[in-house]
Amino acid sequence: MKTLSQFLITLCFVTIVSAQKSSKITNVTVYLDGAEINRMANIDLKSGTTEFIFNGLSPHIEESSIQISGLKDATILSINYGINYLSKQKQTDSITNLRQQLKSLDDSIQTEYDLVSGYNEEIDLIKSNKRLSNENEVVNLEELKNFAKYYRERITQLKISIHESNKKVETFEEQQNDIKKQLSEFNVDKKVQTGEIKLKLNTKKAESLDLKITYNIKNAGWFPIYDLKAEQINSPINLEYKAHIFQNSGCDWNDVKLTLSTSDPNTNNEKPIVNPKYLNFISAYSNYQSQRATRNYNYKYNPLVKTVKGVVTSASDGLPLPGVNIIEKGTSNGTTTDFDGKYALKTNGEKYLTYSYVGFETETLPVHSSIMNIAMNENMVALDEIVVVGYGTSSGNSSYAVSSVSSEDIVSSLYGKAAGVTIRGARSLKSKSNILYIVDGIPVKANAASKINPDSIESIEVLKDSQATALYGNRAANGVIIINTGNSTQRRVNDLGVVVETGITNTRFEIDKAYSIPSDGDVTVIEIDKFSVPAQYDYFAAPVLNENVFLTAKIGNWEQYNLLPAEANVYFEGSYSGKTNINPGATTDSLTISLGVDPNIVVKRTQRKDYKKTTLIGNNKVVYKGFEIEVRNNKLANAQLTLVDRIPIAQNRDIRLDDIETGTSSYDKDKGILKWQFNLKPGEIEKVEHSYSIKYPRGKRVNL
Repeated sequence: MKTLSQFLITLCFVTIVSAQKSSKITNVTVYLDGAEINRMANIDLKSGTTEFIFNGLSPHIEESSIQISGLKDATILSINYGINYLSKQKQTDSITNLRQQLKSLDDSIQTEYDLVSGYNEEIDLIKSNKRLSNENEVVNLEELKNFAKYYRERITQLKISIHESNKKVETFEEQQNDIKKQLSEFNVDKKVQTGEIKLKLNTKKAESLDLKITYNIKNAGWFPIYDLKAEQINSPINLEYKAHIFQNSGCDWNDVKLTLSTSDPNTNNEKPIVNPKYLNFISAYSNYQSQRATRNYNYKYNPLVKTVKGVVTSASDGLPLPGVNIIEKGTSNGTTTDFDGKYALKTNGEKYLTYSYVGFETETLPVHSSIMNIAMNENMVALDEIVVVGYGTSSGNSSYAVSSVSSEDIVSSLYGKAAGVTIRGARSLKSKSNILYIVDGIPVKANAASKINPDSIESIEVLKDSQATALYGNRAANGVIIINTGNSTQRRVNDLGVVVETGITNTRFEIDKAYSIPSDGDVTVIEIDKFSVPAQYDYFAAPVLNENVFLTAKIGNWEQYNLLPAEANVYFEGSYSGKTNINPGATTDSLTISLGVDPNIVVKRTQRKDYKKTTLIGNNKVVYKGFEIEVRNNKLANAQLTLVDRIPIAQNRDIRLDDIETGTSSYDKDKGILKWQFNLKPGEIEKVEHSYSIKYPRGKRVNL
C-alpha cells in the first residue's frame, strides 16, 4: 500500500497538463531593423509538470531570442516555437473587404468566361448546320432568305455578346489590379498563419506567476526623418527629430509603451578570420572574383521612398560615370546613368539597390532616401583581367570589415584596470567565440565592449549554460558577459517628455505616451527630440553646373546630437524648400546642410566675345575659352558667398592647356577648381573672369 501511494505521488508530479494561455504586449523596443516584444501572461501552476501554449503570436519570431522571466521557483523544461497553420491572423476590415472584392471579381470573370464559351458553342452549332438541302429536296428562295437572315442576325448577336463579355472581363481585371495595388500599399503579408510558443514548466508546489515573455521579430523597425527650419539668416536652425515606425509582424501593438533604439541586432557580430593570401596565375577567361571587405554603411531601409534619383561619380576624381547599371536587387527593375552620371528609378518595394560598372567595385545599398548620390571605387584588378565582380560573401568563409577581440582579451584586459571590480565566472566559459556581450542591458559587438573605459565599469558578470539561455535564449549558448557601467549612460528628459538615454553604443528614446501601431506596414510618426542648433550660413554658386544659388548651413560640434543618416525636409523663411540628406558619418569637423535655392542672389556665367574663336596651327587646332561671371545680391542683408568654377584637366598627352588665367580666384591646379569668396552687401555686384586655351590634333574631337 505504501508503494502504491509513493507511485501515485510520483505520477502526480510528472503529469503533463496542456493549457492555452493568452498574453498581452506591454512594451516594445523598436530597433532600426527589428523589434523586441515584451508580453505579460498570468498563469497558475500546479505541482508537477505543466505545458502552456501561448498562441496568436507573430509568425516571424526569432526562436533563439525567446526569453522567459518571472519564474520564481519554477524551472523551464523546454521552450518550443512553431507555426500554427490552422490559426489565421486577423485582418483589418478594410483588408477583408478588399479581399472579398477580389473574390467577387474572380467569380464575375469566371461567369463571363462561361458565357463566352456558351456563345462560341452556339456559333459552332450554327456553322455545322449550314447545309439546308439534300439530293432529293431543294430549298426555295424564300426559305433561303429566311435562313440567311436568321444566321446573320443570330451570329451577329452572339459575337456582340462575346465582345461585351470580353470588355467586362477587361474592366474586372483592371479593378482587380487596382485592388492588388491597394493591398500592396497596405503591405499585406502573404503569411496569414500565426506563431505559438510551447512552454513546459516544472514546480514542486502550486503557485501563480506573472510571466514576462520576450522575443525579437524582424518585420518591424523605424527610421528617422528630420525637419530643418530656419526663419532667417544668422538665426539658429530648429531641428525636429521624428521617428517613422512601421511593423508588419502579424500582431497589432495596442496601447504599448515604446522605446526606440538606434542599435541594430541583425548586425553580424562574427569577427573575420584573416587567412594567408596566396597569389597565382589565373585564366583570363575564368570567372574570378576578387575578395572585398564588407562596407560599413549606417543607412537603413526607408519604406516611404518610391522613387530614387541621384548622381553616380568616381570616388577617385569625382567625375560622373555614364552607363552605370542600377538594379533593384532581386528583380529585373533597373536603369542606367546618363552621360552626366544622373539616374532616376521607380522602385517596386524591394529594400536594396545594386550599382555595377565595369572596372569599379559593385555597391549594394538600402533604399534609404529619395536622393542617393554614390561615389564608386575603382577595382584594383586590371580591366583586361576581370569579369564583373559580384558583391557578397559565402556563409562558409565570411569576411566582415569589423575589428573584434576575443572574450579572454576583453576580460583579461579589464583585470587590474577596473578598480574594485570582481569578474565572476570568467574561467568557466566553454567556448571563447560567439559569446554574447551585454553592456548596460544592451547586446553589443565584441569590439564595442573592448572599447569601454575600465574606470567606468561597476561590475562584470559571466553567465553560462542554463543561466545564460534562460535569460537570453539560444543566442547565449556559448555564454554571456554582462558589463554594467556607472557613468556610461547619460539620461535626460527633453521638452517633448521623451527620456533620452545615450549609452556607449546606442541611443534610446523612451516614449512617455502609449501608442497603438497596427500590423499593416503603415508608418506612425512620433516626434522624439528637437534642438536649436547654431549654424553658420553661406551661399554657394557653381554656374558651370547650375545657375541657381544655394543657401547652406554649416553646423559645428554636430556629434553631440547623435543623429543618424537620413532625409531632411527643409523649411526656410516659412516656406518648404525641398529635401536634403544628413550624413553624420562623414569624417568632417562640421556638417553642411543645403537649405535650398535663394532666388534673390543672382549669378550669370557668359562666354567672353574676345575668346570665341578657333585657330589652326599646323596639324593642331587651338580653341580659346574665356568666361565672365557676374554675381548680384538683391537681398536687403549681407550675403557670404562661395563661387566655384573649373578649368578642364587634360587626360591625354595630345591635349594641351595653355594661357590659363585664373584672375583673383584661389586655384587648385591638381583638380582645376577655381574658388572665390565674397561678402556681398545689399545691391552689390561682383564680376570675375578666367580663361584658357586648348590645343589638340586636327581631326580629333574633344569633350569640351
